[in-house]
Amino acid sequence: MLRVYNTLTRKKEEFQTLEPGVVKMYVCGPTVYSDAHIGHAMSAIVFDVARRYLEYRGYQVRFVMNFTDVDDKIINRANKLGVDPHALAESYITAFRKHLVDLNVLPATVNPRATQTMDKILAMIQGLIDKGFGYPAKNGDVYFRVTRDPGYGKLSGRKINDMQAGSRIEIEEEKEHPMDFAIWKAAKPGEPAWDSPWGKGRPGWHIECSAMNLDILGEQIDIHGGGNDLVFPHHENEIAQTECFTGKQFARYWMHNGMLQLQGEKMSKSLGNLVTIDDFLLHHEADALRMMVLNGSYRAPLSYSDDIMDAAERGLDRLRSALKPAPAGAPGAAADSRAALDKQTETAQQTFIEAMDDDFNSSGGLAALFELVRTINTARDAGATGSELKPAQDTLCTLTGVLGLRLREKKTSSGDADKFIALLVEVRNEARKQKNWVLSDLIRDRLKELGLGIEDSKDGTTWHW
Repeated sequence: MLRVYNTLTRKKEEFQTLEPGVVKMYVCGPTVYSDAHIGHAMSAIVFDVARRYLEYRGYQVRFVMNFTDVDDKIINRANKLGVDPHALAESYITAFRKHLVDLNVLPATVNPRATQTMDKILAMIQGLIDKGFGYPAKNGDVYFRVTRDPGYGKLSGRKINDMQAGSRIEIEEEKEHPMDFAIWKAAKPGEPAWDSPWGKGRPGWHIECSAMNLDILGEQIDIHGGGNDLVFPHHENEIAQTECFTGKQFARYWMHNGMLQLQGEKMSKSLGNLVTIDDFLLHHEADALRMMVLNGSYRAPLSYSDDIMDAAERGLDRLRSALKPAPAGAPGAAADSRAALDKQTETAQQTFIEAMDDDFNSSGGLAALFELVRTINTARDAGATGSELKPAQDTLCTLTGVLGLRLREKKTSSGDADKFIALLVEVRNEARKQKNWVLSDLIRDRLKELGLGIEDSKDGTTWHW
């Protein structure tokens, strides 16, 4: 039985869906005002792995990830650059979609946008006002009454009185209570605005996700996900306004990924300590970032450094080593070696499922796969043929595919390039015979930079993309 850690209850719970065999899953996407960084990529990978595993376990997943395309940050950035806010948002949405392809993140079932859901947003705000949970202010804003929601604070564990002590009301705000939050903001000069019963304006950030959820997935969903920096106030406010509007439990399970840290600090645009996805992909393959994420717990902070990336890349090389073909003319493995390979193939699949069933424990799943890799390589060294290795290798590819890794994808090369590489390997072998380790290591390292792996053994040197 799959168990998922629920931020709302602070414990692992058995996973049971509202509709048998169907998972309705909503993940908060980026606010598109600047280049996406690898912290955004980490979150996308975490929920891509969860989705892939749910589908592997037989669920039909309706996966929704939004784009926040109207927001203070977008407007401020557009004004600074002197461009149209909608055009700015569109350019970053296009770039992020490309990044998701580069990172092998499965496309969402739907990618809603706030600007395309305005009628639903207006209807929800009016409904909250009609039910007494929302109120228009004299300045044209509309606020949500947190004091009318007895459950407010249940996700973050905060109490209204404690939150009130650290809050303040801006001069232009006309709130009844300091913790009330805007669900509609009156238009300011030069900002994008839409007509509404309360005057021209735009939606508050929190109401956008609630309305998009309701529009696409309905009043109740199975999983709501996002970074743990969204627990308060964004997700707390989503719960409040959605459940007050519908009178029903909003999401059954709340999943939150930890933050990516660079030199001990959370990676963020405001701090300026970020690595963009473009920068990362200039120096590393996408699978290396995914491998780094898989090596840890999705709920824990994840540190990024050159050493950690080197370890992730070594892990990838180790996984790929199991896919090398058997040597030509391999005699076949002994009966006990074949039996050990068959047993480990079955064990790896069972252990992988047991680990991933425990709150998507990807590091435990990887451990099972590395055991399978070891057994495959041992069997190959013992003379196993290609047909004897194939079932285990196919299982490895299937399970790494569940994690979103692309082990079988190789950089292409022409026949002429292969000849030059073979010549370099021959030169390197001659250098090794002469104990010219400087030249030998230089050739090996330069070939690695081009995406080739060099392996030395008692039977000679082999290379592979």
